[in-house]
Amino acid sequence: MDDEYNYCEICPVNVISPVTGECSQVIPTYDQFMFTRSYGGRNVISHNLYATYPTVGSTPTWTFDPFPSSVVGVMALSSSPYTLPAYLRNPVNRIIALCLPSTVSTPGVLFLGNGPYYLNHESNVDITSLLSYTDLLKHPKSFGYFIGVNAIVIKNRSINIPSNATTKISTLDPYTKLRTDIYNDVVRRFSRVTKRIPPAKLVAPFGLCFNNSVNGINVPDIDLVLQDGKKWTILTANSIKQVTEDVACLAVVDNGPTSEHAIVVGTYQFEDNFLLFNLENSTFGFSSSLLHRHTSCSNFNFTISQ
Repeated sequence: MDDEYNYCEICPVNVISPVTGECSQVIPTYDQFMFTRSYGGRNVISHNLYATYPTVGSTPTWTFDPFPSSVVGVMALSSSPYTLPAYLRNPVNRIIALCLPSTVSTPGVLFLGNGPYYLNHESNVDITSLLSYTDLLKHPKSFGYFIGVNAIVIKNRSINIPSNATTKISTLDPYTKLRTDIYNDVVRRFSRVTKRIPPAKLVAPFGLCFNNSVNGINVPDIDLVLQDGKKWTILTANSIKQVTEDVACLAVVDNGPTSEHAIVVGTYQFEDNFLLFNLENSTFGFSSSLLHRHTSCSNFNFTISQ
């Protein structure tokens, strides 16, 4: 063998912190991820079932400064060919199911692969039976997840969304961000249908706040009308944020007049919602609030059978 082939070329790549946006260089390599098989939330088989070898990289310790001290790594779950979902193969298909809790004191759950998914080991209800589905859309400049939203409906009044506008599902943004023209229409309409609730001094970053020290908050649902006519209903638990003991605010923020995406659905809007990203057939499943069904993401209860 010629000497020119007796070397290993190392190519560093740039990675961006999802929290700070800062860039650092890493040397890509491969690592082994071992999966255990779960019966959809009822129990876990204790032996390893499946291994995969996605691309990984080690970053400087300072890149984790913004994270809680217990965080030692970040797993990308986008549709990029270099993230974990791209390496999933049968029997663990490229399906991600996410259910975020509404409090930091209780856990949520993340499933990789097919269901069924049960809220706890005693439940006979597969949560996929509660889901509505819409198509996941591709974006030419992003590996994120996108859906088509045609309108936002608040108490029978429709706010139309331009046909060329994009709607992104984001686990990095805490609240839904709306382009200024859409944001102004939503706040104006929501203010009108809640005019009997005493207003409160604004609390950043929100643009509409209420005094709920006396009567509490009872507001209309917000419906995202999707491209296929399905509706993703945002109930009060996901539309109103309690920011102080006496003040609650509409949990959407102004993303500026020239934002790349007309709508970015943030994590507050899908707390206690079960979301399913099926990369096998490019569909997105959503439950709306599980609280409406007298349960929550924190009810997932795994028991390990030896």
